[in-house]
Amino acid sequence: MTFDLIVFDWDGTLMDSEMRIVNCLQAAFADLGLPPPGREAARDVIGLGLDEALMQLLPGADPPTRQALVIGYRRSFLETDRTPSVLFEGARETLEWLSGEGYRLAVATGKGRVGLDMALAETGLGPLFHATRCADETFSKPNPQMLLELMDELGADASATLMIGDTEYDMQMAVNARTKALAVSYGVHPVERLMSHAPLDCLHDIAALPAWLNGYGMR
Repeated sequence: MTFDLIVFDWDGTLMDSEMRIVNCLQAAFADLGLPPPGREAARDVIGLGLDEALMQLLPGADPPTRQALVIGYRRSFLETDRTPSVLFEGARETLEWLSGEGYRLAVATGKGRVGLDMALAETGLGPLFHATRCADETFSKPNPQMLLELMDELGADASATLMIGDTEYDMQMAVNARTKALAVSYGVHPVERLMSHAPLDCLHDIAALPAWLNGYGMR
């Protein structure tokens, strides 16, 4: 086995939650009477921690405004927005195969802890992961701290750790942590942005991961 630890991003990699996140970001701005960000601008910050995403969407906002946006986003995401968020086709089966093959699995996400725990409970995938890190517990991507903490907790070496994600923030985090990275093309950032950070490859379907890993192990 070439990799011992496989770390997944959540939104855009395992779960199709783009539209819900965009809707909630736009609602948070509208609730404060601020012009909502366009869909593309809102998509672009998916993967960052909420504070970092809001700083990118509204540069120069004072702390009270940012805090009000955080509260509004979380209220919308956790309580009022009903936009469906579903696992990508093949995600569950892929994770179950990885677990059965003895890979250690983890999550490094821009979600907050409450949001991730809710998603893990709703999908029933929580028991498959050995450890998880959220952006409100440590530094946001592309800072390497999430990966460094996961590797330290699970006793994994960077050389045997693979980060899988759909944004350049995931790819940059892997570079900064000196781990390997694997991109997926069906999330929010285009392939050209992902490949500019030199991941090992780019998959177009999460269900292709088992075959890719078997092939990589034979190289």
